[in-house]
Amino acid sequence: MSVQRQFETAFDSSGNDLWVFAYGSLMWRPGFDFAEQIPARLIGEHRALCVYSFDHRGTPERPGLVLGLDRGGACRGIAFRVAASRREATIAYLREREQTTHVYREVTRSVWLEDDARRRVSALAYVVDRGHVQYAGRLTLADQARYVRQGHGRSGHNRDYVLSTVRSIESQGFRDLKLHQLAELLHHDTPMPR
Repeated sequence: MSVQRQFETAFDSSGNDLWVFAYGSLMWRPGFDFAEQIPARLIGEHRALCVYSFDHRGTPERPGLVLGLDRGGACRGIAFRVAASRREATIAYLREREQTTHVYREVTRSVWLEDDARRRVSALAYVVDRGHVQYAGRLTLADQARYVRQGHGRSGHNRDYVLSTVRSIESQGFRDLKLHQLAELLHHDTPMPR
């Protein structure tokens, strides 16, 4: 049985509600119906602008730069609880949105909910595939800014993606130092003409 099929079998047939961990655009534009959202923390991976965008925020000729979960550290984000009746539709939507070029691995990760109960749940998450051609690794702040300034894809300007993510992070009551540094550089920029 393939790894993907094992995932589907273990994940889709449980009959329980689905949890989805959001750390980038899913925080401010989930695009699926959910029953609740709770601030959450994932340990073992961190949020990083480490994915060249060839689709949503760039093109192969003029790539943008988007977030991925990369190994090491921790990441604060949002856990969305989706009713069991919406599980299959939500997973199908997320695969269509997140897996256009298969730069992410679809995985389950334990996340700690930052609610009164401090519960731990298993959540669907998208982790960068370090072997994929779109994996950018660690780029300097100047290189990040260059890719973000040039990036424009079917979902819009790359600059808007970064600034919207920073606003979402701030609305959750925390900061992401590296993203905030980039946002400072981009804050007064105007979108690049196409």
